[in-house]
Amino acid sequence: MANTKSAKKAVRQQARRTAVNKLWRTRMRSYVRKVEEAVASGDQKAAQAALREAQPHVMRAVQHNIIHRNTGSRKISRLSAQVRALGA
Repeated sequence: MANTKSAKKAVRQQARRTAVNKLWRTRMRSYVRKVEEAVASGDQKAAQAALREAQPHVMRAVQHNIIHRNTGSRKISRLSAQVRALGA
């Protein structure tokens, strides 16, 4: 357990940051899941709409350093490819 004033403050800050990061990560995953479910159902219109909603949330997670920028780009790229494959 932290036993100095600065260490106790660091623990509080870490807990606060963890809660915020969890919020962003959960929100991003929810939107990504909506796209994956729409793709699984085979509904291209719903998948495109879900992808348009998911993209800003993934990029916002990148901006907040929740995920690496390459990971965010890869997620969007793979989801886009799945949505495009529905139209083919």
